[in-house]
Formats: sequence, structure tokens, C-alpha cells
Amino acid sequence: MRTPRAPRGLTLIECAIIIAILALVVSAAAPSFAAFIETRRIEGVARQLALDLRVARDEALRRRSGVRVSVHAGDWGSCWVVHTGAAGQCPCDAAGAAACAGEAVVLKAVHLPAEGRIAVRANASIRFDPLHGVATPAGTLKVVAASGRAVHQVVNIAGRVRSCTSTVDAPPVPGYRLC
Repeated sequence: MRTPRAPRGLTLIECAIIIAILALVVSAAAPSFAAFIETRRIEGVARQLALDLRVARDEALRRRSGVRVSVHAGDWGSCWVVHTGAAGQCPCDAAGAAACAGEAVVLKAVHLPAEGRIAVRANASIRFDPLHGVATPAGTLKVVAASGRAVHQVVNIAGRVRSCTSTVDAPPVPGYRLC
């Protein structure tokens, strides 16, 4: 005589329990995953900005004429422009394109749309001198997320760039020294 075999597979109740457990695990992990993505986006934009500041200094020395980094912001987002000429000569528009007035020339423009939730802010338009590469004025450019977390790119009078993070408005960005 054969013994009856137990049915294989999962019952509807077992499937519901598994789905409920998975939903709890995913809902617990989602906030930390969002913070992880935000951190990576801040780091990427901060690295690009630091590189563009160094390139602007090198371009000033190479071209033997002043090169400037200007930051612009509006409802459309923000941008920075590496250009020749005066501070207000090369603004960005809502599409992220930079156009210069007069004889100024855009060397590079980076647009950060408002939907990206990452913006750049600055306290000055920094000009790199063609003779020694010094910065006039020294200044700070900040890459800021919607949460308030930020990486600061501090340009000293010698034209050197250092990166740091602040704890004033939000938790610091990991991997950066405190300002």
C-alpha cells in the first residue's frame, strides 16, 4: 500500500505571510537607500565642480588670460560656467545653455536641473589670474542637496581647492573633512 504524498507548493496564507515580510524589509531599507543615492549624487557633482575649478586655473595659466567660474541659479535649477570675460557676461538659461556677451567665451557649462534636487551655490564669481593662477576673490562654492547636506569647495587666494562638509544645516556627507 502506498502512502499518500503531501502536496507540494505554498498555500495562499503562506504566500501572504512572505509578501508581508518582504514589504516590511523593503520599507525599512528604502530611506537608507534614498540617502545612499543622494550621497552618491552629491559626491559626483562635487568632484566635477572641484575638477572644473582646477581646470579653470590651469586654463588661465595656459591661455595667459583670466578665466572665471560663475554660478547662476533660478527656478529652473542652477549651473556653473567656466568662461573668459567679466562676472556677469556668461549667464545660463533655463535649458542650461550658457551664452556670453561681448568677447567673453564659454569654456564649459554644467546645468543642474531643479528636478535633480542637487544645486550649486556660491558667494562669489571666482577669477583665476593668468600670471600665477591666484584666485580673486577667494570663495566657497557649495553643492547642496534638497535635504540640506552639502559639500563645500573652498578656493583659497592661491587658487587651491579643498573639499569639506558642514554640520550646520544637515548631517555631514561621509568621506569629507568637516569645514
